[in-house]
Amino acid sequence: MKLALYLPNFRDKISVDEIDELAKVAEELEFDSLWTLDRIVVPESSDRGELIKSFGTMKEMPNQLPVTSRGEWLQGPPLIPYLAAITKKIRLGVSVIVTPFRAPAIMASEIATWDQLSRGRINVGVGAGWMPEEFQATGATHIYKKRNKHVRETIEVMQGIWRNEVFEYDGEFASFEKCGFGAKPLQKPRPPMYFSGLVNPEVAAKRVAKYGLDGWIGIMDTPEAISTWKSAIGEELKKTEGGHNIDDLEISSMMPFEITKDKTDQTSNGKLTPTMVGTVDQITTNLSRYKESGMTMPMLWPPFSGTPTEKTIEDLRRLTYDIMPKIS
Repeated sequence: MKLALYLPNFRDKISVDEIDELAKVAEELEFDSLWTLDRIVVPESSDRGELIKSFGTMKEMPNQLPVTSRGEWLQGPPLIPYLAAITKKIRLGVSVIVTPFRAPAIMASEIATWDQLSRGRINVGVGAGWMPEEFQATGATHIYKKRNKHVRETIEVMQGIWRNEVFEYDGEFASFEKCGFGAKPLQKPRPPMYFSGLVNPEVAAKRVAKYGLDGWIGIMDTPEAISTWKSAIGEELKKTEGGHNIDDLEISSMMPFEITKDKTDQTSNGKLTPTMVGTVDQITTNLSRYKESGMTMPMLWPPFSGTPTEKTIEDLRRLTYDIMPKIS
């Protein structure tokens, strides 16, 4: 089982120094990858719990974000070239790039440059987004109802640009004659690609299977949910040609992480079950359950507030040295 760190760039207050410290420790501890969060705006209505939809459109979540509209978070994608410069080995990605906020060809060519800057260490996570207010703020309201189609076209454009000297495309959201887009990614035939799925396993499975993607990223999934997602994706892979096997995929989920002194209530409560927040023994037990369910890479999400970065770093060290050796 690999470990990934979800950098807390989405907080009311986060400093570049803290990003530096966390990146340094993750690389020192030989984590597989570092990921940033793509959140462009927090509507003021979120502060009042009045978003149009619940967080991530997940039924367990409130109509509110965990960061205030007056917070000073750092944007996720611009951090990637910076992280490429301050690290040497660890892989880097955005979980996930909300494609409707960007032109597909521009995103594809910029990611190719990221891969060059990082010497071939980029992972590419893509998703459709969920918050109508954010689509409005980014000038993408007209895409909202077709956002899943935008993701599909973006994947096709990315794969086409990365694999061909010149490439043309004719779609609804991107249409251009044969063009060259500069340097290709160092990774061949392309960087690993991940699809985000939060609600419908069948839809996510079809995307992974159709485009030969390399992994799936969920959010706050229980071991039982991971098992369900893996089975659904596996069944779709069996229906497609290309020899893709479920055991070749990275199965991941973004999960709040903190080691506590006292036991937390682990009663099953869907995505609100604090599976990776608890004592060393609780987290050890749950990580073993995740491994048995098919998770290959937990993506650890430090608390949004109330926990100093120094405490998170201590927890990451304890996870590496005290917990992971017990996960068989």
